[in-house]
Amino acid sequence: MKPNSGTLVINIMNGGKAEAYEGIYQCTARNERGAAISNNIVIRPSRSPLWTKEKLEPNQVREGDSLVLHCRPPVGLPPPIIFWMDNAFQRLPQSERVSQGLNGDLYFSNVQPEDTREDYICYARFNHTQTIQQKQPISVKVLSTKPVTERQPVLLTPTGSTSNKVELRGNVLLLECIAAGLPTPVIRWIKEGGELPANRTFFENFKKTLKIIDVSEADSGNYKCIARNILGSTHHVISVTVKAAPYWITAPRNLVLSPGEDGMLICRANGNPKPHISWLTNGVPIAIAPEDPSRKVDGDTIIFSDVQERSSAVYQCNASNEYGYLLANAFVNVLAEPPRILTPASKLYQVIANTPALLDCAYFGSPKPEIEWFKGVKGSILRGNEYVFHDNGTLEIPVAQKDSTGTYTCVARNKLGKIQNEVQLEVKDPTMIIKQPEYKVIQRAGQVSFECTIKHDPTLIPTVIWLKDNGELPDDERFLVGKDNLTIMNVTDKDDGTYTCIINTTLDSVSASAVLTVVAAPPTPAIIYARPNPPFDLELTGQLERSIELSWIPGDENNSPITNFVIEYEDGLHEPGVWHYQTEVPGTQTTVQLKLSPYVNYSFRVIAVNEIGRSQPSEPSEQYLTKAANPDENPSNVQGIGSEPDNLVITWESLKGFQSNGPGLQYKVSWRQKDFDDEWTSVIVANVSKYIVSGTPTFVPYEIKVQALNDLGYAPEPSEVIGHSGEDLPMVAPSNVQVHVLNSTLAKVHWDPVPLKTVRGHLQGYKVYYWKVQSLSRRSRRHVEKKILTFRGNKTFGMLPGLEPYSSYKLNVRVVNGKGEGPASPDKVFKTPEGVPSSPSFLKITNPTLDSLTLEWGSPTHPNGVLTSYILKFQPINNTHELGPLVEIRIPANESSLILKNLNYSTRYKFYFNAQTSVGSGSQITEEAVTIMDEGAGKAMASRQVDIATQGWFIGLMCAVALLILILLIVCFIRRNKGGKYPVKEKEDAHADPEIQPMKEDDGTFGEYSDAEDHKPLKKGSRTPSDRTVKKEDSDDSLVDYGEGVNGQFNEDGSFIGQYSGKKEKEPVEGNESSEAPSPVNAMNSFV
Repeated sequence: MKPNSGTLVINIMNGGKAEAYEGIYQCTARNERGAAISNNIVIRPSRSPLWTKEKLEPNQVREGDSLVLHCRPPVGLPPPIIFWMDNAFQRLPQSERVSQGLNGDLYFSNVQPEDTREDYICYARFNHTQTIQQKQPISVKVLSTKPVTERQPVLLTPTGSTSNKVELRGNVLLLECIAAGLPTPVIRWIKEGGELPANRTFFENFKKTLKIIDVSEADSGNYKCIARNILGSTHHVISVTVKAAPYWITAPRNLVLSPGEDGMLICRANGNPKPHISWLTNGVPIAIAPEDPSRKVDGDTIIFSDVQERSSAVYQCNASNEYGYLLANAFVNVLAEPPRILTPASKLYQVIANTPALLDCAYFGSPKPEIEWFKGVKGSILRGNEYVFHDNGTLEIPVAQKDSTGTYTCVARNKLGKIQNEVQLEVKDPTMIIKQPEYKVIQRAGQVSFECTIKHDPTLIPTVIWLKDNGELPDDERFLVGKDNLTIMNVTDKDDGTYTCIINTTLDSVSASAVLTVVAAPPTPAIIYARPNPPFDLELTGQLERSIELSWIPGDENNSPITNFVIEYEDGLHEPGVWHYQTEVPGTQTTVQLKLSPYVNYSFRVIAVNEIGRSQPSEPSEQYLTKAANPDENPSNVQGIGSEPDNLVITWESLKGFQSNGPGLQYKVSWRQKDFDDEWTSVIVANVSKYIVSGTPTFVPYEIKVQALNDLGYAPEPSEVIGHSGEDLPMVAPSNVQVHVLNSTLAKVHWDPVPLKTVRGHLQGYKVYYWKVQSLSRRSRRHVEKKILTFRGNKTFGMLPGLEPYSSYKLNVRVVNGKGEGPASPDKVFKTPEGVPSSPSFLKITNPTLDSLTLEWGSPTHPNGVLTSYILKFQPINNTHELGPLVEIRIPANESSLILKNLNYSTRYKFYFNAQTSVGSGSQITEEAVTIMDEGAGKAMASRQVDIATQGWFIGLMCAVALLILILLIVCFIRRNKGGKYPVKEKEDAHADPEIQPMKEDDGTFGEYSDAEDHKPLKKGSRTPSDRTVKKEDSDDSLVDYGEGVNGQFNEDGSFIGQYSGKKEKEPVEGNESSEAPSPVNAMNSFV
């Protein structure tokens, strides 16, 4: 045994036989606290015995018959690998007709004349001893017969119609069916009563072998192989039973207890058959171990009560069945230790404002210390929603602000003492780009500049990096990087792209981008430019395992210099016909040293590039096959995410094509539970991208790594990633749910967060379910429509908008993780206060009379409280749509109709109607209606109007008036151009009578006109005598009054009735008592 180590070294290099050390070994480690034991380690010497000599008779078989060549290799340890070769050490070709079975025998479904040979040799390779054993050659002679008889399928192996197969959970299940027949039968596999497991099922040996990896109990059942050719079919049913060696459900974990505390060790395992659980203490069966009154064994659990220091020991749990066993050590350490803080004193933490701050307080003690945090030297204990206190002692400030800067004190205490530690927090201003680069368009040979001005915390030192198309700037003196800008001189087309400025500090990073577009300069007499011709005469030299030199001759550049050459390669072994980018070199270079990967059959081609574009590819070079090697890299994007509460699904991105570096690509998947000193559990799987670990605890972190390997060895040691086993639904509901009603439509809900341990998954947030129970004004229930609001993260409050006023609501809160929702909190009832009502549901106006209207209305659809009254406002509307005085009436809330009296006849009214609660008035509804006119007056006016309008004299009068106006306009125009005054104008100036209203040139209106049929006295000051004659001194363009009284009105059918009515009473006017009536022109327009 090595000094100061538990390693046992057995060395037989200097003599001795390995058989002497064959046996079962177990290691025990012991000190004053107890004894731990290892798993059993079995040592067996490898064996590679010689083939037993046997006399082999030549095989003579008729063409078309089946044949089996038996190998019968010697039994070795480990078993040998079997393969068939000929005397030239060439593997014998295999096909659907000729193939090797799992037992090593060579099966011929039917023999053909080309199968005749004397060197069928079976080889057995013993890898551990690095030896190969050879069986004596077997001779086969095929006798040709004409014609060859076709035969329907018959199974060569397995025999009979049924067989049984037992396999262990987690192993690879291999089932084989090989059939004879002519034509060669085709094999098909099915599972009776189910489907073959997707992603774990593979077919090998030309579908004669069914391979299922990582089998579980669910894979038990009957598997049928069917062999078929054109003459018929046969089948065989293999009954598969999957047994299981013990595997952990809950392995025992170390316990640290203080004197007087309680605890328990749990050891749970599963298997098929069910494993037996036994306990040992310090390597001795617990039944015969020294008594401990604090210990009680209950099946797979040991319960400790009121432990003392003498209770410290190492306990072993053994779970075993006929297929294997599990052994786990768990140290129960009873300590009385005052608190210790492991975080360095006065540690400085720096964060950016509005980002989380995590202040560590790693601790140890027994009993487990309680942790409290204070801010400042004499600050009070930190509590509240603005802080998160983690179980490991860490204080989290989710959104650190500038005022969060300061000294924080962590205090750890238990009944044996207390200790404290101070740490410093500095909150820095974020780095910001206050002037970002902008999009630019520049001509070739021009100059362009991008600005990037920043603002940062004065205590942080920023570094500015400029990128082009997410890569480094070209190494070119034309690119000038200043403090706040990037300038590009003598711009070329290659400068076209996206430019990004990145500002980094030790705490944060910001970036901004802008696009530069390079356009052609003004055109010059064109030279014909074209893409270059393809390169030619490709040559490979300097062939090495990982590199080779490629050279070529450029083609014609066609008036545009070649800027670069692009080299592409084809992998004829893995992806024939697919060309991949390898590298590119400047246009002045015609040779390049290329890096190669193992196990790739390379050929290369070259493409020339100029400013016009890319040439056609060159002819491919000769092929070059590199040797196989270990993988250089491991799978990427390794993840561990559970799909069920008791599993861990490990996924990764498989290596592509030539990345395998050799044949036989596989993956070694390893995992162990994080923060436990467990050994890695590993399995080797085929070239797949997923592996499922079953029987895991719910939502615990695991360390995971996936390593690639092939037939030549392993890739470098992979890095570890952290994954989590599957989530389960949260266990508890949020507590202390409180509702604060802010107004009639908005409420705020608060709750206490659930303990993170009960979330059993990634906390995604909280969901608030709320629904209206009933309206307090109607007291009628309706269909409950629940609404849901989701609040992301660890929020403990939220707003409920869109509530209905004066209503009763219920709500509950549920926590949400990746699996789903937890239980609901008890329903919380709250009520919203009154609000203003909606508008009345309808307003109808019926039963119009000369002086009254009847109004009917419906109560508001949403009263939003107790209605106190209705408010009715109305006002008349005249013919010019002007509104009259507004009248307001308050109506009791229990009324639904009203008769308005004392209204004017034949008058249109506009009504405004709304409801009121104690809070205020709701939105109003409007309507219009007209009272009925006096029937006798209406008929007379309508008749008079129609009669006058159809009389010939009236039409002639209107035409004369129009002709007179036209003549007057012409005379006025002529006189004005001559500079003189026309007679009418002179007389008006002389008399200066204020009653005379000449024609207004700007609006085309006329003076007054009187109808002789009215037989009414003229207005005071009228210049027209009663005999309808016009005196000489009167103005020719002044007309007598046409009618008196108010402006004309329209009947209900829209006809003009007012200007011909003789019953209108003259309204008094101020001043000279003259009144203004509509002009004849306007009257005529009313008839049109």
